[in-house]
Amino acid sequence: MDTRVHSIVRKINKVSFNTEIGVQLRYDDIKNSQLSNVKRRNIFVRNISLGDIHQLNAGMYIDENIDFGNHFRINAGLRQDILAFDYNNKLDPSGYNRQQVSKGIFSPKLNLYFTPNESLQFFLLSGKSFHSNDTRVVVSQNGKDILPAAYGAEIGSHFKPLDKMFMSASLWGLYLQQEFVYVGDEAVVEAGGASQRIGIDLGVRYDILSWLYADADFNYAVPRSLGVSSLENKIPLAPTITSIGGLTIKTPFGLKTSFRYRYLGDRAANEDFSSIAKGYTLFDGIVEYSLKKTSFSLSAENIFNVKWNEAQFETESRLKGEQTSISEIHYTAGTPLFLKAKMVYNF
Repeated sequence: MDTRVHSIVRKINKVSFNTEIGVQLRYDDIKNSQLSNVKRRNIFVRNISLGDIHQLNAGMYIDENIDFGNHFRINAGLRQDILAFDYNNKLDPSGYNRQQVSKGIFSPKLNLYFTPNESLQFFLLSGKSFHSNDTRVVVSQNGKDILPAAYGAEIGSHFKPLDKMFMSASLWGLYLQQEFVYVGDEAVVEAGGASQRIGIDLGVRYDILSWLYADADFNYAVPRSLGVSSLENKIPLAPTITSIGGLTIKTPFGLKTSFRYRYLGDRAANEDFSSIAKGYTLFDGIVEYSLKKTSFSLSAENIFNVKWNEAQFETESRLKGEQTSISEIHYTAGTPLFLKAKMVYNF
């Protein structure tokens, strides 16, 4: 549930104020969250973890926009989140082991905007948030260090170099008090220490013709763990180079066609970059036709049927007959060429 409670607009001596107050509520009820040993993927051997998860996130916020009328605007806000974690461990010998922990945190933000003309805007964004941990870990730690803070800042610009072209460029940084790492073999999330990410984002939108549009986004980041040697400070699986974009055709008689790409570059699979999680470039397409209240579409994912890895982890494993375990990349194969047809009727 996401509800805006109240919005107030007022003006004092050419300065306009827009205040928004809201509440948000999310509740997750997960039955039989489970990690088990199996044989040949379908024969159950034993449970490693089994339990019910109940998690509530209730938040309230105030957001203030102040427009000074001279091309300068301020956006400030404050949010409070209260999280309640509840876990019932079904593997406890007593037969019932329900643990509950709750905690609250405040998150402020301050954003500045300067717009000298219709073709140019500068911005400076800053704020504090948090990283929530896995309920199973939270209750086992009795709520200690469960909501580490995240501090972020971004400076950049939106501009129009041409009449039908919109571009954006920004430099950003993110600091996390704690980098959480999921350990699949144990069904827990471990603390990995403080980390930071510094990056640049570039984006472009261009109306080539009245019916042909192009867009592309490029992102580059340097993710690093803090407090460790520079030889072992890579954050496993953290993206470094990503990009999306494509071409879109819109016709006046209801036909829309889009051809798009997705790119993820190679990235470190472990702390010293001796193991690499391979990236990929995929192409997707969609053809859609709309007629009054009805629309028909045919979409294709991975048009060129590229072999790619989706989820990837470097972990140790040992097959039957092997004397010792081997540390190597384990992965989930990415979706091959996939076609989907859809019809939508709006009442």
